[in-house]
Amino acid sequence: MEKWKTLGLEYIFKTPFGNLRKDKCQLPNGLIINEYYVNEYSDWVNAIVITKENKVVLVEQYRYAGGDFFLEIPAGIVEENESYEEGILRELREETGYISKTKPIKMGEFMVNPATQTNKVITFLIVDAFKEFEQDLDDTEEIEVHLYDFEDMGRALKQSQIKTQLFTAYAYYMAKEFLVAKSLQSN
Repeated sequence: MEKWKTLGLEYIFKTPFGNLRKDKCQLPNGLIINEYYVNEYSDWVNAIVITKENKVVLVEQYRYAGGDFFLEIPAGIVEENESYEEGILRELREETGYISKTKPIKMGEFMVNPATQTNKVITFLIVDAFKEFEQDLDDTEEIEVHLYDFEDMGRALKQSQIKTQLFTAYAYYMAKEFLVAKSLQSN
């Protein structure tokens, strides 16, 4: 297999939230696509956050494109000159007031939708979290913090009892697998 060749690109629009680009591409078989649209977004970070009491820290907020309220793990865009780890710790503190003295554990980096988007999400596990601050929300944010028992969350996800998005569900299952393996190693 070979990569596609970019023959040209044009920005349709640029915004603080992301850019829309129209590329002209040539496939390895010679076919030319004159209008291939690419969404340029910033990378973002998220974390499954577990308290000392084995509760998952979730944020509930209205998601306009989804047209409803969703329970999600804390997440956000990494700011300039900030590491992924610093970004998730800042987002956790701002959105929830929770912190941890335990270093975040990186679960992985994943392209969000490599067919049409340029960004990736970097997922962490944060354990032994505790509430230390009040929320420090942006003007566009209205967030309620919820604590959900770790095991109950797994059942709720399987039975579609909570409204969430893919990244929250996947982070939960990665964390569960990690914690089970860690438990088996210590026994």
